[in-house]
Amino acid sequence: MDFTNKTAVVTGGSRGIGLAIAKKLAENGANIAILYVGDESEGMAALEALKPLGTKVGQYFCNVADFEASRAVVEQVIADFGGIDILINNAGITRDKLVLNMDEADFDAVVNVNLKGTFNMIKHTYKHFMKKRSGRIVSTSSIVGLIGNAGQANYAASKAGIIGLTKSVARELAGRGVTVNAVAPGYIGTDMTNALPDKVKQSMQAQIPAKRIGTPEDVANVVAFLCSDEAAYVTGEVIRVDGGLAI
Repeated sequence: MDFTNKTAVVTGGSRGIGLAIAKKLAENGANIAILYVGDESEGMAALEALKPLGTKVGQYFCNVADFEASRAVVEQVIADFGGIDILINNAGITRDKLVLNMDEADFDAVVNVNLKGTFNMIKHTYKHFMKKRSGRIVSTSSIVGLIGNAGQANYAASKAGIIGLTKSVARELAGRGVTVNAVAPGYIGTDMTNALPDKVKQSMQAQIPAKRIGTPEDVANVVAFLCSDEAAYVTGEVIRVDGGLAI
């Protein structure tokens, strides 16, 4: 895989799966624009982690749930980098509760970031990709979007929505040389899962046919393939990265 002279935008790119994706693409020559929310130190730490890889990197504060903020950051990245070749929609949040206890704000917050944020970024890069007649869009869904999960109705709905969005946009852009795909991670070792009690993690691992919890790098490897020239004839796909959990 060679991404030399290509620019990738990675939302939610300051840690976890997003940072692993950014590193994998940069290791193979891509310039990286990281979008993040939260503490500025987190964005700066991600920037420092990528600098040794030798490509151009930048970090941008952006709440992707905000339509106008997403538009502005896309315009800024294009101005700073000269264009966008790859869009990685990875920003996501959870507000886990049973529907019985879930209020409107819990539902709206998750859908606004996970699903509407993915739409916003696709919307604002759409014409750019059409004009270039090339591009790669990869969004992070989840196996929860495929099989559901008690206590995550809002998250599952948002991730299932990403699958429908991916397939629809793939049909729209296929004739322009732009591929649109998604990955559906299972249990991945991130800050969130690493903080769980050992007993919970052991229970999770026992459910996985591969007998291990995945790593952010496992997801990044699949995403990098979907962004590569080798995947030019793959579009509208949702690839599970779950060790067989959702077989």
